[in-house]
Amino acid sequence: MRFGLDRLLAEPTLRAPLAGRRVGLLAHPASVTADLTHALDALATLGDVTLTAAFGPQHGLRGDKQDNMVESPDFSDPVHGIPVFSLYGEVRRPTDAMMDRFDVLLVDLQDLGCRIYTFVTTLRYVLEAAARHGKAVWVLDRPNPVGRPIEGLTLRPGQESFVGAGAMPMRHGLTLGELGRWFVATLKLDVDYRVIAMDGWQPDAAPGFGWPLGERAWVNPSPNAPNLAMARAYAGTVMLEGTTLSEGRGTTRPLELFGAPDIDARAVMAEMRVLAPHWLGGCTLREIWFEPTFHKHAGTLCHGVQIHAEAPVYDHAAFRPWRLQALAFKAVRRLRPDYPLWRDFPYEYELERLAIDVINGGPALRDWVDDPAARPPDLDMLTHPDEAAWAEERRPYLLY
Repeated sequence: MRFGLDRLLAEPTLRAPLAGRRVGLLAHPASVTADLTHALDALATLGDVTLTAAFGPQHGLRGDKQDNMVESPDFSDPVHGIPVFSLYGEVRRPTDAMMDRFDVLLVDLQDLGCRIYTFVTTLRYVLEAAARHGKAVWVLDRPNPVGRPIEGLTLRPGQESFVGAGAMPMRHGLTLGELGRWFVATLKLDVDYRVIAMDGWQPDAAPGFGWPLGERAWVNPSPNAPNLAMARAYAGTVMLEGTTLSEGRGTTRPLELFGAPDIDARAVMAEMRVLAPHWLGGCTLREIWFEPTFHKHAGTLCHGVQIHAEAPVYDHAAFRPWRLQALAFKAVRRLRPDYPLWRDFPYEYELERLAIDVINGGPALRDWVDDPAARPPDLDMLTHPDEAAWAEERRPYLLY
């Protein structure tokens, strides 16, 4: 199969509308060709593309910024001599001066298929700016590595944030190019938008179910996204960022595990199996011990659980990471009713709301965890209508 970038490079007819126009590129470390050449370098070799600016999202064009709320500066690219503007530095939205540097913006970002991944929000922001300034936006499409499954509560009105760009569930099941089509339609944007689609993407095909295993190398789109197993678990484990539990930052398997110095992981897993064994399908849970080298509980031995969403146990249709992680929170709360589970700290520049509510697009998940009478069927009753509605809403924007 070929990604959008590879098609643009290989097919001059696709590039023809760029002739005589100034071109910007929004990219990160995973913006590479099949032979792992970065998009900036590959586009610069073309005689018919005039690169005049580049942009980096959260973690930077180089992907060097490790954590959330660690900003990247603007700089001049030492190889190509063009300005590189940060969209996760002094600003989140491109300024008028930034927009003046190009006519067409190429967006080549590897997404993880999760609402909270901030590249989704950055896409919305550049589309809105392009509509105001009369600029064109082209998405060079890449796979949603976790495929088409839908899961989670829809973000509620008024709960928008930098980790919540719109009313979609946590696992949206769209590519970035398809998400752009949805943004243009739902926001009613008057913008010249196009998608350079992939050739041969099969989101339901084994063994990758979204990611072309054996065909393409995995390059971290952000520092703590090291592999496909992490991407599969992320729609659930990202909620750990709103808790006092470690999500494994500071270990070699971030966002595939959770734990803390003062929990009994065996008891948590046992309680999860009692409460909702049907929410644990498609993966294996394994008791682990770990000591983060930085971030939460740094230098302290933690008892925890690793989620193995990989062969031979992985079942794409059965795996439900959002419910699995919600169930872990419920198990902790039932075993330790007074456990200080929810972390009270600024999260992605949201200073008033609890981080867990920012992440989930509202308080419903936290309310379910904290309600002693609430059971797994109650969360399903809240969530199933949102998931069904999204399946219908997204249908017109599917390209594959």
